[in-house]
Amino acid sequence: MNFNSRLFDRIRIGPSEAEEVVETVAVRCDHSGCQRAGEFRAPKGRGREGQFFQFCLEHVKAYNATYNYFSGMNDEALAAYQKQEEIGHRPTWKLGVNSKAARMSQRGRAAAAGDAGPEVQDGFNIFGTRREQQAAKPEPRVGAVARKALDALGLDDTADSVAIKARYKELVKRFHPDANGGDRSCEGTLQEILKAYQQLKTTGLV
Repeated sequence: MNFNSRLFDRIRIGPSEAEEVVETVAVRCDHSGCQRAGEFRAPKGRGREGQFFQFCLEHVKAYNATYNYFSGMNDEALAAYQKQEEIGHRPTWKLGVNSKAARMSQRGRAAAAGDAGPEVQDGFNIFGTRREQQAAKPEPRVGAVARKALDALGLDDTADSVAIKARYKELVKRFHPDANGGDRSCEGTLQEILKAYQQLKTTGLV
């Protein structure tokens, strides 16, 4: 590459973002009648925390020399402020009033009564309390298919093999055409009974 080429004289590279000069608008001093730039911040005082004046060097020195955060406060107000200063001006409450403290106290009483909750901290109650676990319903003895078959026979899921067989024989005698004088109006019901019994046999309940 020939760096002495006349083509290089025509290349112009603009300034990068880091080299660009950021123009800032000068803030005028907040002191009445002062036309100088307010380059220095000074707090506005009690009751206006987080708010600031903008002064020039001369006027910020004068302001700081006379600044008194406690101006206008009587002795009682000063004593209250000092008391709050000890706790960082944060809210406080008596023991047992706070909701979290009350829950801890209730847990302690439950533990003393022999009904303590889970040892882990379960803020979202994912695991549930011990009392809730004890009151939980037991798992069903049969599945959905078997429960539907038992319902077709007019039984609940507590029926054992003996009860199922007895109920099956009773229903077959009632709805079979040979047992009811040749009436075939109940053949649909009989087919449901036969199907339900076969399903119960498949699930091992018979």
